[in-house]
Amino acid sequence: MSQAGPDLIRPIRPSCAVRRYNGEYAAHAHDHAQLMFALDGRMELEIEGRAAFADTSSGLIIPAGMAHGFLAPPDARMLVIDTPADMATDRFRRFAVTAACRRLAMDAATGDAARGLQVLLAAPQILLRRTLDLARLDAALDAALHVNWTTAGMAALFHLSPQRFHARLLELTGATPQAYLRARRLGEAMRLVACGMGLEAVALRVGYGSGSALGVAMKRERGVGARGLRGERNTRNEPD
Repeated sequence: MSQAGPDLIRPIRPSCAVRRYNGEYAAHAHDHAQLMFALDGRMELEIEGRAAFADTSSGLIIPAGMAHGFLAPPDARMLVIDTPADMATDRFRRFAVTAACRRLAMDAATGDAARGLQVLLAAPQILLRRTLDLARLDAALDAALHVNWTTAGMAALFHLSPQRFHARLLELTGATPQAYLRARRLGEAMRLVACGMGLEAVALRVGYGSGSALGVAMKRERGVGARGLRGERNTRNEPD
């Protein structure tokens, strides 16, 4: 992991690294393209006079020769791929940080930059510019899973319209707001049931109308019921 500034050696092949950035850097340009997203924190950029950002859910492709400056706090940790200029990286664009993208942090240590480049180039393009902090969304939902969350209610957390929030979340996660909420509810429900809490009590805790409705949802979407979850817990607790 390295502390990084703007001056980098021009690569003759893709190189992948996890870098820490801290401070403000004036506009500069490289002879090579850069692809980046945040593993921790967030980087604010100015690219050809336009504001942009890279965070844990949204990455950037910065073509060779494109002037850019940036500001990053001390905790900003970025995965960066430097690659020779070619047609695949000749346009600025934003991309969604998928699970495959996040796994590149491990690949960076093994030097598999060529594979990493292909993963980032294949990531879905993001057209909407407003950031969406998934950690903040998760925290709000998890703190009140019993609440009747509407798409409008979730969107209000980020001062977005329901339509824009729906589109942004779908781009970033592949899930609609209600599907995303359902996944959070079922994940917590399965944890509580596995810990021994009764199905009716869990249903009230996570926003289902009844224990039977929760049981049906777990079976349908996760392929396991309360008995199976408790059986797994008992098996795990048995002495070797």
